[in-house]
Amino acid sequence: MDNIIKGNRVRLILGDSLNVLSKLPSKSVNCVVTSPPYWGLRDYEVENQIGLEITINAYYEKLVSIFIELYRILKDDGTLWLNIGDGYTSGNRKYRAEDKKNGARSMNFRPDNPDGLKNKELLGIPWNLAFKLQKLGWYLRCDIIWHKPNAMPESVKDRPYRNHEYLFLFSKSEKYFFKDTGLIIDSTGKKLRSVWTINQNKFNGDHFATFPIELIDPCIISSTKENHIVLDPFCGTSSVGLSCLKNNRRFIGIDINKKYVDISSERLSVEYEKLQS
Repeated sequence: MDNIIKGNRVRLILGDSLNVLSKLPSKSVNCVVTSPPYWGLRDYEVENQIGLEITINAYYEKLVSIFIELYRILKDDGTLWLNIGDGYTSGNRKYRAEDKKNGARSMNFRPDNPDGLKNKELLGIPWNLAFKLQKLGWYLRCDIIWHKPNAMPESVKDRPYRNHEYLFLFSKSEKYFFKDTGLIIDSTGKKLRSVWTINQNKFNGDHFATFPIELIDPCIISSTKENHIVLDPFCGTSSVGLSCLKNNRRFIGIDINKKYVDISSERLSVEYEKLQS
């Protein structure tokens, strides 16, 4: 499935990210904004999905292969904005119990503890992945803390509960396109800094890991010009695409789940028509 929304502003592609990316031309995209599936946290019930690998190294290997392709596809002055969450070792439990507030949390499969890690340890996935991308040639330019004031408290009694995730800014080259951050103002009226306080989206039954538009807008505004192309290889329900339409950028979204591509198509079509009226 290759669905092009009216006006040629948005292209949605149903398929495995690595396979689709391998067919896109080199140096054809200005910016990548994405959030890959987290390891061992969600089952999207799709064959060949990323995130349910038996080992954490297999998970890293899949992501690395995708970021190699993204490096090829990105223009030399392009940037990558990567949101990635962390997790804890499972204690070799084979399932996760249902959460009354979020039924999608339950899983019938959980990977064993990675080699060298003990029960109850933080996995360190964001930084481990960031270091791997550095070795591929990416420039790691900034680590941004996404502070989520409305994060649901975790059921833990022996550590602080987490209410943040990481958003990394990478570039392909030493010099790259980026607008002065003085052009971007956060909700407090100050110039944008490395801690962004933005509420997370609530689970709505369609997709339980949607990007807040407020998190995406600064990435796109600072790293692209109007009509530049932004790519999300794990687009889900295409919050990145909505930000692109709003800010007059072009968007390519890829997802392996037909349900999400269909939802994306509907959301983006409605938004496009709204902007034309």
